[in-house]
Amino acid sequence: MTSKQGLVFVSHADSGDVHSLALEHDGTLRPLQVTPLGGTLMPMAQSPCGRWLYVARRSEPLAVLTLAIDRASGQLHLLGEAALPASMAYISTDQTGRYLFAASYQGDLLSVSPIAPDGLVGEAQQTIPTGRHAHAIVATPSNHHVLATCLGGGQVLQFHLDASTGQLTPNDPPAWNARAGAGPRHLRFHRNGRWVYLLNELDASIDLLHFDPDTGLLMHRQSLSSLPPGFGGEPWAADLHLTPDGRFLYSCERRSSTLAAFAVNQTSGALALLGHMPTETQPRGFAITPDGRQLLAVGQSSHHLSRYAIDTTTGALTLQQRLPVGQNPNWIEISA
Repeated sequence: MTSKQGLVFVSHADSGDVHSLALEHDGTLRPLQVTPLGGTLMPMAQSPCGRWLYVARRSEPLAVLTLAIDRASGQLHLLGEAALPASMAYISTDQTGRYLFAASYQGDLLSVSPIAPDGLVGEAQQTIPTGRHAHAIVATPSNHHVLATCLGGGQVLQFHLDASTGQLTPNDPPAWNARAGAGPRHLRFHRNGRWVYLLNELDASIDLLHFDPDTGLLMHRQSLSSLPPGFGGEPWAADLHLTPDGRFLYSCERRSSTLAAFAVNQTSGALALLGHMPTETQPRGFAITPDGRQLLAVGQSSHHLSRYAIDTTTGALTLQQRLPVGQNPNWIEISA
């Protein structure tokens, strides 16, 4: 196992399992383990320390599962589970790993659950009603604020975070309002902590928002489309990620089954489209390796994972490897 640079975990909604793969130093993926857990397994998150993996089950009984990551073997071991107040489309931790945040699309709510020193998540200590279809929730780099998307409500909700208790309280104003019909879905912070990139599901646009780390408030700077040329269907954008150096951003769109690549202006944060790459059918989730040299994408309908090399000069993607995974793969976590 000495050749590993990391571990890759893929959750599956239909086969109800998590696949573990070794990420070799040359970028090659090697299957290690299939962990059957049962139910509709979708969003995942890691603890900041890298010792635990959290997996949300979106079928009854609704719960978050805590799994220990064996760094030497890459094996996962189930430690326990805790009830969640709704079916969660997204989970994440705060920057300290003491709290688990969750967003429910069906339940129109957010929740905060405590995480014990042994990594186990407890039952939710706070639930917050939202507008229709909450979709993602992310702590800011400073851990003083939290942002959450509300797809149906057309907003990014803005909260203060009490890092000592995990309590969320609305900021003033409590939300940034998106364009009508955009459908805010996922968001990512640039490494500088001042730029936020927001992917909108319903029109497949990406917004650049300026984030004020003192006030925790957002301000719009740019909007552009992520759709490939000639696209004529109904957009269904899914995910976006930045390379660790913050020079390139990628997004995926499910109906065209494409990845879009953008260059990030390092002075302004503005995006410039580089091009599109066909990928696995109906790509709901993807991830970028910690060294910024590989992009991994899974297809909900193809049941496969594709690995692309990232040209660190141009941002171009080149297919390197394709392998089968479980049924309806939708989320990827990479542990360095």
